[in-house]
Amino acid sequence: MTYPKTLALVDDDQDYREFLAEDLRRRGIEVKAYGDSNDLLADPQAYDFGFYVLDLMLPGVDGQELLKILRRRSNAGVLVVSGRLGADVFRNVVTAGADMYLAKPVSFEQVLVAIEAVQRRATPAAGPAAGAPWKLERPSKELVAPDGARVPLSEADVAVLECFVAAEGEVVERETLRHKLGKGVPKATGDGESDGINATIYRLRRRIERATPLLVPLQSRSRVGYVFRAPLLAA
Repeated sequence: MTYPKTLALVDDDQDYREFLAEDLRRRGIEVKAYGDSNDLLADPQAYDFGFYVLDLMLPGVDGQELLKILRRRSNAGVLVVSGRLGADVFRNVVTAGADMYLAKPVSFEQVLVAIEAVQRRATPAAGPAAGAPWKLERPSKELVAPDGARVPLSEADVAVLECFVAAEGEVVERETLRHKLGKGVPKATGDGESDGINATIYRLRRRIERATPLLVPLQSRSRVGYVFRAPLLAA
């Protein structure tokens, strides 16, 4: 089993929080539970946990805003478990940086399986050293992962990755990606997602996930853009 060593659980339902925390501790995970998002943020070790399980409807900072704050300071796995309803909830939390979303009611076993799945993706199976570069091979239109896996790329994928190469680990703004891909001004739908950038990034992530068990270093920065959080070279 692949579990994180430490985990922060943030949920204002006291019974659910206490019972879930105890169940996770029985699996050998060191759990610190919070009933208020502000309590987590006030903790000097708020950004040092190996994993986070968050509700969305919280006293203090709203769960979605808490997720954005954590993503600015931590690359740890984040699972959102919430009863918040709405057609856009899943998309909003994933865009904000969550690795997985479960809708309540949900069993402890389902939460555990989700934690294991996210953590397994975040833990290299073997081989490549930490910090080993990814390589964009333009002639063959492939991305070569540190473990040697080769990811076939579309023209749009190559264009996106060229932006990340140029950014050298910094955030690439949506406007930069839109210009590179020849996208027009997004329609005024209220969610800012009608330019197709999210779909392009999603397809690229899926291609990488199918090719290698390594953690995909491509992360979103809510309402700003995306970042490739690993060395990326081009040939």
